[in-house]
Amino acid sequence: MSDTLQPNRAVERTPMRPEGAKAVRPRNAATLFIIRRDGPRPRVLMGKRHGGHNFMPNLWVFPGGRIDRADFRAPAATDLRPEVAGKFEAYMPLTKGRALGKAAIRETWEEAGLLLGRPTEPRPIAGPWREFLEQGVQPDLEALSIIYRAVTPPNVGKRFDTWFLMADAERLVSLERQPDCGELEEIAWFELEEALELPLPTVTRAVIQETRERLDNPNRPIPYMRFRMGPARPREL
Repeated sequence: MSDTLQPNRAVERTPMRPEGAKAVRPRNAATLFIIRRDGPRPRVLMGKRHGGHNFMPNLWVFPGGRIDRADFRAPAATDLRPEVAGKFEAYMPLTKGRALGKAAIRETWEEAGLLLGRPTEPRPIAGPWREFLEQGVQPDLEALSIIYRAVTPPNVGKRFDTWFLMADAERLVSLERQPDCGELEEIAWFELEEALELPLPTVTRAVIQETRERLDNPNRPIPYMRFRMGPARPREL
């Protein structure tokens, strides 16, 4: 068991919507479930959020974040696989689906210091992609699959429409975290059962549980959890 494993006692503190205020419109976001298969059991990359955050402090999460305008313009070494592109196209323009994939890859670099990409010539560019592209790689969209989608409940003050994507760790440029990179307080690889013992957001726990099943049955329907007023009603993409 990992030395960084902590009892699951953290509180999922999130800012709530003020009484009487309209529900906040969810922001588009993407996160990346990176899986390692080079040991006796699969392991997933998790990162611990800083205690000073007002959204899910001290909880363990997958790297990810909001889509940025620059994600629409950033180059990519590969394109989404047809089945992944088709899932995105059922809900949005494909350009936005690609941008979500690039957002998950960019945030993994910014938060965990890991590069999911293919070698290319370094490319000068301004904005949030500058440091990524300076490493001589471009994002590897072909490595991505979709495993979950969830929209934050309307009673929460910060809301996200998050696509949970998965990639195999062998598609990373290196398993070693780049020095002086990473916004997450800690990162570590956990077996799935270990990860479920960490202090986790509710949706992160659901994604790990779903992925355990998906590893045995890759053709399972992809869950789409959208909260409205009242209890959540699971759907499928």
